[in-house]
This record gives sequence, C-alpha cells and structure tokens, in this order.
Amino acid sequence: MISAEDLIALVRNYNPKTNADRIARAYEFGEQMHDGQFRHSGEPYFTHPVAVAAILTEQRLDDATIITALLHDTIEDTKASYGQVAELFGTEVAMLVDGVTKLTNLQLSSRETKQAENFRKLFMAMSKDLRVILVKLADRLHNMRTIKAMRPEKQAQKARETMDIYAPLAGRMGMQWMREELEDLAFRVLNPEGRQSIIRRFITLQRETGDVIHRITGDMRSELEKADIEAEVFGRAKKPYSIWRKMQEKDQGFSRLSDIYGFRIITQTEEDCYRTLGAIHQRWRAVPGRFKDYISQPKTNGYRSIHTTVSGRDGKRVEVQIRTRQMHDVAETGVAAHWSYRDGVRTENPFAVDPAKWIANLTEQFDAEEDHEDFLEAVKLEMYSDQVFCFTPKGDVIKLPRGATPIDYAYAIHTRIGHACVGAKVDGIRVPLWTRLKNGQSCEIITAEGQTPQVSWLEIAITGKARTAIRRALREADRERFVKLGRELARVAFDHVGKKVTDKVLDTAAKNMRLNDRRELLARLGSAELTAHDVVQVVYPDLAPENGEQVSPRRAVVGLEPGQSFERAPCCQPLPGERIIGITYRGRGVVVHAADCDTLGRYEDQTERWVDLHWSSGTHPAVYGTTLGLTIGNDAGVLGRICTLIGEKKANISNLEFVDRKPDFFRLMIDVELRDIEQLHSLMLALEAESDVAAIERLREPVPEPAETR
Repeated sequence: MISAEDLIALVRNYNPKTNADRIARAYEFGEQMHDGQFRHSGEPYFTHPVAVAAILTEQRLDDATIITALLHDTIEDTKASYGQVAELFGTEVAMLVDGVTKLTNLQLSSRETKQAENFRKLFMAMSKDLRVILVKLADRLHNMRTIKAMRPEKQAQKARETMDIYAPLAGRMGMQWMREELEDLAFRVLNPEGRQSIIRRFITLQRETGDVIHRITGDMRSELEKADIEAEVFGRAKKPYSIWRKMQEKDQGFSRLSDIYGFRIITQTEEDCYRTLGAIHQRWRAVPGRFKDYISQPKTNGYRSIHTTVSGRDGKRVEVQIRTRQMHDVAETGVAAHWSYRDGVRTENPFAVDPAKWIANLTEQFDAEEDHEDFLEAVKLEMYSDQVFCFTPKGDVIKLPRGATPIDYAYAIHTRIGHACVGAKVDGIRVPLWTRLKNGQSCEIITAEGQTPQVSWLEIAITGKARTAIRRALREADRERFVKLGRELARVAFDHVGKKVTDKVLDTAAKNMRLNDRRELLARLGSAELTAHDVVQVVYPDLAPENGEQVSPRRAVVGLEPGQSFERAPCCQPLPGERIIGITYRGRGVVVHAADCDTLGRYEDQTERWVDLHWSSGTHPAVYGTTLGLTIGNDAGVLGRICTLIGEKKANISNLEFVDRKPDFFRLMIDVELRDIEQLHSLMLALEAESDVAAIERLREPVPEPAETR
C-alpha cells in the first residue's frame, strides 16, 4: 500500500502548492475508519481508497478530489458521518464524498426500467460536480484491476456493468485511456478465450514480422526530420478488445484485419499538424475514406486530432493520429483536463471543454421522455456514438452520430423542421429519408405545411433528440384522435338517455372522476380506459342504463354439470345464438367454442372431452366481446360516423386499435360488446352498407393450446 508520504509526493509532482497536511490528515482518518475491514483478497480495505487516489494523481487532479478518493467509502461503510467529514475537511469534500456514496448505491446492472431511472440519477449527480464521476470511474478501474478476488458470478455482473456503462461513459467524457483499460479488463472476464486468442495471434505475428512498431516509428521520425518538423512519435498495438470489436463489426478474421497498429505524432503547433499530415501522405499511400479532421471540427468533448490510415511497410495498414501537446492532454484525460493542476495552479488548456454542458443537455433532452426503456436506449446511443459532420445549404456544420439520417439532421436543425420534413436532398440529389449520411455531405431538408411525424420515422431516426420529438408528436396526435373519438362515444351514450353532451356536463364528470379536465376524460374514453356508461353513471346515476353484469354460468349455458364453470374461447369468441361445443380442461372447467371453430380439430381424437352445450333461452345482456376488422377511408369524420353507427346498434366499444395507417385508408380492430349473434349480424350489415367502409370481417384466430390438456 502506498504510504501517505508517497501519495503526497505524487501530488507534489504536479502541484507543489498542495496542502500536504490536509491530505495526510485525510489519509490518517480514512485508515482509522476502515481499520479492521478487509477486501475479498484479504488485504486491508484501506488499500483500495489509496489506490483510487493514486490513479487520480495520474490525471493531476486537485486536493479536494484526492481527499475525496481517500474518504469515498467512509460515509457508506464506516461509522463516519457527513457532518464529521464536513467538520474535518470542509463542505466541498463532504458533498463530493456523499455524491460518490450515492452513485455507489445505484444498482446500475438491474432491470431495464430501473436502470434507466438510475441513469437519470447518474447524470444529475454528474451535473452537480463532475469530480464525483471522476472518483467513481477511478474506483471502478481499481475494482476491475483486482476483480479476480470476487466470486465468478459477481465478476461477470461487474464486468457487464463496466462494459455497458462505465467504459462508454469514460470514452464519452474524453478519457480514452480509461475506456480502453476498462473495456479490456471487462473483456478478460466476459470472454477470456477470445482475449487469449487475440494475444496468441499477436505473438505469432510478431514472431513472423519482427518489431513492426519500432521500424515504422523510425521511418516516421526520419520523414519528419526531412521535413524539418519537431515532433514526438509513439506506436503501439491496439488493445485486444478493440481488435475483437473490429473483427465483430467487419465480420473478418484476425489475419484479414489491417489497422491493428496505431501511431501517434505529437507536434509543437497546429500548423505542424497539417505539415506532418502532408509528410506522412507523401511517404505512404493514404487509404480512401479513412481520413478525419477533428481539429477543424472538434468532437463535443473537446477532442481534437487528425486521423488518417496509410499503407505502411509490407502493405500493412496503420492508423496515425496527429495532434499538438495541448490537444493530446485533452485527448488522454478528457474532463480531467478541465480540473488538472500544473505547478500549483489550474492548467489553462484552450481545448478543454467542460462536459457538464454535454451532461446538462443530455439530461434536459431526455427528461421529457416518459418511457424509461426509450430513455435508456437513447442514452446508450448518445454514449456510444461517433460523429459525422454535414453541411447545411448555407455552409453551417451539423454534428450527428454515425449512421444518422436526414430525419436526424432535420431535427438537429429545429424540431419544427423535423416535424414538417417530407424529403431530403444530399449533395443536390433527392434521396430517401432512410439514407445514412456521410462526413462532408451537404444536406437540404424539404418541408411541407401540414406534414406531421410518421410512425415509420422511429425506425429511421437514431438520435435521441429526433426519436424523443417524434414520440412526443405521435403521442399528442393519438391524444387528439382519442379526444375526438371519446367525444363521439360520449355523444352517443348521452343521446341514449335523452341528454346532450355539453362542456359543462363533461367538466362535471371529469371533476367527479378526479381527472384534470374534460380533455383527459375524453382521451381516456376514446382509448377505452373508461366506458361511456361510467361517464353517464357519474352525471346521471338515475338515468344510466344497467351496464349488464356477467351472466351466471349456470344460467348462460345449458349442458354443464352442477358447479361446473365455463369460459368463452378467445379464438372464436362464440355468441348466444351460435351452435357451441365445450372442451373440458382440468382446473379450468369448460372452454366453449363455436361449432365451426378450427381449433376443435385438435380434439378430434379426444371425444371424451367434448360436451354438447347450447345457450339458455331468453335475453342476454350485451357483455359478450367480439373483434371486428375494418378497412375504412382516411377522410374527416369517417371514424366518428362508424362509432355513431355502432352506438345506434346498442353495441359498446371496449377497445379500438389501428393496425395500419396509409394516406388513403386505415385498417383497425374494434372490440365490441354484443348481446347475441343476431345483433352481430345486424351491426355488420349496417357497417357494410356504410360507403366509407371498404371491408369488414369478424376476426377469429387460433390460439396456442394450453400446456394442461386434460
């Protein structure tokens, strides 16, 4: 374990003005609080906080962050309190320690809906003080470095959580070195055979080709000297997980991968970056489509660098990154560059971008997303996204994630443009909306008044902003449709009791049903969350007709044994007046099918289970559900007339679902509650006679046979 003196020495290397006494006191306090506690490996527990603090010194962080690392588990795992930490080390440190504690208590590997909610909390905590997540990332890195001491199932859980959340988060915040190490450590746990296979192939390759990195590095230095460019050149083989991911993405074997080596050139000035690029391209052939200039178009986390891939020795492709020293500091430490110290003062790096802005934008962007799974999906898209840069017709640059489409581009400009989008031109040529945009392309959005977002756009758009805006617009459109449908259903229901539907009546009903307003009442009525009978009952309890209770099995069907219950088969939904057959089931009683139901064919060799039944005579209340499939014209008022007609036939709509929407027609399923087969025939005849109804059928579908068959 690193001693307090050694830790202070690490801090002094970059911050001579550090408060050594304060760090020493935090070290002593943490060691005292964790006394008697041990890790799974058997080591004293305090070795972990000290190691986390040491990791953070590599990023040259301030005293408060180093002290937080030393104390980050004290409030959670020891008798130390928030007040005690605040009294000894100040409110700033206490708040940071408390923030790390809250992050630790989030179970980020739990089920999707809870995981999404935890992502919200994660971003909220990060937006308050980013040093909280820096400590948490260092904490996770040390835990992954020492994960072998944990149980295998716990190792797998932590590794998946690291791969899904912490590694991409580190990358998104610009801490690429940490992302690569976290991914490789998780890869070692999740797929040890795959990782060993990559390492063995590397060893074989080095044995066959020699030290390729040393030779290419020497060649590059020689070319830069010829061009009189002062720069540092570094080369390395890519991490096993990075190579494995490329193999999966490109569906190629190791032998066919070309760019498994990466080289980095650090120059003195930005001008030298472009001179270096010229020297490299003059000496080696550039690979088409593999050039990116992140200096002129930086990433949102402040990353700046020129990327190019060239054919090196023996035709081997190598990736080259060219940047200045200040750009390199940001590229290596990301958000930490914003906090890092040198010679006792905060480093002023012109390329350091405060990722708090990105976190705040991300949190705000998805705060309105009601569906937790949608939120989680969108967050992960943002976390993993690479970027492409497209130009507007005026020459402005729009940054989008890789794989973005004109729909994403339109919403990136403005939500209003996205909603009104009807087409797009890329480099002056009309293209489908599902076209994937590429770097440097010019895109123009064609809009039309009256256009609204389509459901199919959700399959086209990939950005969280676009998908959120589309879902919100579709929900609002559905709400308007349900309000119109609900008003029509209410009108028919109140007409039956000789009353008119007025806004005052609806306001009264909404108030009595504890709903916000009449629009919410109508929307729920239209979406079948409420029935028209319920609304009439609230306002005119004495006039409302009986909704019809479920008929007693002994009275509804004749032919059952005493005490035997029945249920209608969902496949054929038999109605009173139809010839019916019963099939016995152990524990379920009798399932009643229509005599012409195709499902009965399954039981031809089990005649002992057949029961001859018939409906009881007399009037049945309208409680028997049947599903109708309709194709209707897409014109104003058609759906309202259909609902009115169903109401006039004394049938109740219990559910309505749109199956398909086209510019000229709708296909929908309507669940109606009927009295008997005669009422069904009368209703279908009336609907078929309606000019805007193109087709109508009674829907009957076979259902899987229950596991219990006797």
